[in-house]
Amino acid sequence: MVLVVSYEEDDHTAAVVARLRGDGRGVALLDTSRLGASDSLELEYRTGHAPAVRLHTPDGEFDLLAERAGWWRRLSGFAPDPAIDDPAAIGFVSSELGEVFEGAVGALDLDWINPPAADARAHHKPLQWALASQLGFDLSRTVVTRDPARARAFVDEVGLGRVVTKAFLARTDAWRETHVLDADDLERLDQVRYAPTILQEYVPGVDLRVTVVDGVAYAAEIDATGTSLPSDMRMVLDEATVRAVELPAGVADLLGRLMRRLGLIYGAIDLRRTPDGRYVFLEVNPAGLWLFAEERAGLPITAAVADALAARDGGRPRGVRAAADGGMVVA
Repeated sequence: MVLVVSYEEDDHTAAVVARLRGDGRGVALLDTSRLGASDSLELEYRTGHAPAVRLHTPDGEFDLLAERAGWWRRLSGFAPDPAIDDPAAIGFVSSELGEVFEGAVGALDLDWINPPAADARAHHKPLQWALASQLGFDLSRTVVTRDPARARAFVDEVGLGRVVTKAFLARTDAWRETHVLDADDLERLDQVRYAPTILQEYVPGVDLRVTVVDGVAYAAEIDATGTSLPSDMRMVLDEATVRAVELPAGVADLLGRLMRRLGLIYGAIDLRRTPDGRYVFLEVNPAGLWLFAEERAGLPITAAVADALAARDGGRPRGVRAAADGGMVVA
């Protein structure tokens, strides 16, 4: 049985769960947004007896202590029952739901993809940049600042039209694309005082999305250079050319070392290959998307994720390639 912490509306979750169930593998889906309504975590502790941790859902009851493998995909918040409308009560119930979830799931002895603590730690871009620098990656020159004077000095030094800004987290309720600063932005630069702001030297070239699953790297080149928004390939995937590519051994080795330093089994890594052949590290998303790379470049990533989970649930299925000696295998 595989415990999946995510939600049904996530198409990546749906694809992996369908494959697992199609192979006869049991799956329990834990959607945090339903724990205050249709679903519930039921716990019991007493002297002389093993704890009980059960997930109750409309699909059935699952003994989470009997699970062996876990996929920590994406959380969807802790929503109280819709009947609760008092703001104070909503805050209280949400807090209590979070405490039960984090305590109960944190105590499970599962073989996780990714381990929850490592996943949370690895989401932080400043940590990623620090480790990437230590490992010897090429990095785009970057400052994080709330000082308008420092921001202006950086833009003056790098040059207008050669600086991008981006958000630390991609929030659906406050979406920010990776944006090249223009003259209008200069007039609003004083606003950086309200929140830490990433300013980064723009690196020309083609994007690479490298999806790493259990020590195997699946690399897709996304050439957005001729699109309407070459600074952010996420926004113009329908215009970009996408194809599978092979990584140089040295780059694959660096990525493997970074994943191990972050404690990640899965990660979607963004690089940019410059016209002169340098591979510049941008970021890694521990819960990043892969279906576009699978569909456009023919990379079998859904199968790789499902097979990695199945292997942790007992027995490595056919077709799974283990990385020898902890290194990186390039698919």
